[in-house]
Amino acid sequence: MASAALPSFRRQPAEWIMEAAVEQSVWDVIGLYLQQGFIHILPRGLDHILFVLALFFASTRLKSLIWQVSAFTLAHTLTLALAVLGYVHLDPAIVEPIIALSIAFVAIENLIFKDMPRWRPAIVFAFGLFHGLGFAGVLSDYGLPQDALIASLLSFNVGVEAGQLTIIAACWLVLHRFAEASWYPWLVRIASGIIALMALWWAFERVFFGG
Repeated sequence: MASAALPSFRRQPAEWIMEAAVEQSVWDVIGLYLQQGFIHILPRGLDHILFVLALFFASTRLKSLIWQVSAFTLAHTLTLALAVLGYVHLDPAIVEPIIALSIAFVAIENLIFKDMPRWRPAIVFAFGLFHGLGFAGVLSDYGLPQDALIASLLSFNVGVEAGQLTIIAACWLVLHRFAEASWYPWLVRIASGIIALMALWWAFERVFFGG
């Protein structure tokens, strides 16, 4: 079986650091990067979690959710791959505030519009391009084994998708039955308002303090 030089990861306070590269099979590479992609969303990616929740609160209808998630997936997969392969680069000092503002934008739309706007998938696609650059920054910190580059890239992306779909599936299973309840619009407004405030604070931090 083919093998690849695989970085192993050890948790340190507030960061992941690279340990010595060790020889692992390609299947071990795939398993590790699947795991890292998933845990980058759940539980560590609070900003991405809130973005996905904001998408969910726009509509509990599966068709609408599928359109939004598909647009987001296509966009962030594109820029993640292009950035990791070295074709695209944008300063994280620009990317991270835009990611925060994208969360606020979607949440504020939920407050303004009763139904999901027709242009939402296009907006989600545009924002997804920046989220992909954010994922690429994380992946570059982890490091990629050059002799299993595509396998590790695809595995990380699949792990990210699994994390996002887990959030949506859990929310849908819990809340879709209540979508017609009289109190549900208030839940959407309150949740979206909290998400918007958190995201605007993150944007402020990232612009002025590099947080």
